[in-house]
Amino acid sequence: MLALLVRLLGPHHRKHIAILLAAAAGCVLAGGGAFAATQQLPFSTGLYWAITTATTVGYGDVTPRNAAGRVIASLVMLTTIPLLAAVFALASGDVAAAGIRRILGMRSHFPEGRYRLVIGMNDAVPAILAELAAAGIPVVLVADIDPVSIPPEVHLVRGDPTDETVLKAAKPDGAEQGLITGQSDGDVLVSAVLVRKLAPRLETAALISSPAVREALTDLGVGQVVSAHALIASTLAKSLEAPHAGDMLAQLVGSGHHRLSEIEADATAVGRTLSAVRDKRDDLVLGLVHNGQFMLGVGDDPVVQAGDRLLVAVAEPTGRAVRRREPEGVH
Repeated sequence: MLALLVRLLGPHHRKHIAILLAAAAGCVLAGGGAFAATQQLPFSTGLYWAITTATTVGYGDVTPRNAAGRVIASLVMLTTIPLLAAVFALASGDVAAAGIRRILGMRSHFPEGRYRLVIGMNDAVPAILAELAAAGIPVVLVADIDPVSIPPEVHLVRGDPTDETVLKAAKPDGAEQGLITGQSDGDVLVSAVLVRKLAPRLETAALISSPAVREALTDLGVGQVVSAHALIASTLAKSLEAPHAGDMLAQLVGSGHHRLSEIEADATAVGRTLSAVRDKRDDLVLGLVHNGQFMLGVGDDPVVQAGDRLLVAVAEPTGRAVRRREPEGVH
């Protein structure tokens, strides 16, 4: 019970709950022992009586037979029952308060350290959020949506993502990466302008409906601009060219057995060709990121330079892989 309540309550209530439970347990033990001694009963019977009395069950199969027993019974009821009631009042109050904060978008704890920033909402965002949350990656979402529609691990800044004041509340300058999306390409453009103003060094990507705005977003400094329609069309075209290409892409982005990660090229990789690095590493090296541009390394064999990053598929631990199968989505 103590472990469950500690998980339910916030850190500021954990000390209180421990004190109350310890006091209630002490009253039950003392009351049960005193009751057994005054009623000439075994300690186990006295403890059984104290527990049924403290929990207000009161079967009536064990009752006080003298004045001393009735005094002890009164003391147990007047101490233990209020203590246990206070425990569950704290628990229910804290859970209710957390629910209210969630409904109103008032989560007060911003992610510690670096986090991913998602700006705007469209049909693909819920799946993206679920996958990032399942991977244990801190995420801040800026959108004017109902908080109950997103994973509880995601910190929501509720409001219009095209409003500069709302974006400031999301602290974009502290994010590690950002994804800009929206219900329309116009919203994406406005959000991209504001993000570039508030956090000029933030590495961002954008998800748009059509490729027509790609050039404008690129001029704004958005590193990766993806058109959902173009991506689907290209994927289907590759599947027609090679029947299992679609399966390969699905396993890369949807498998629960590995995750995609960008890692800094270390001293053992710098100065080597990409093919040589692939031969030496145990994980799957998908390509090279040089000056913000991805290079697959097919047809040419670029040399890895200082500051480059490798895009790799890293095997997940067994326990984590199982956990990642629960939500649906892509990473």
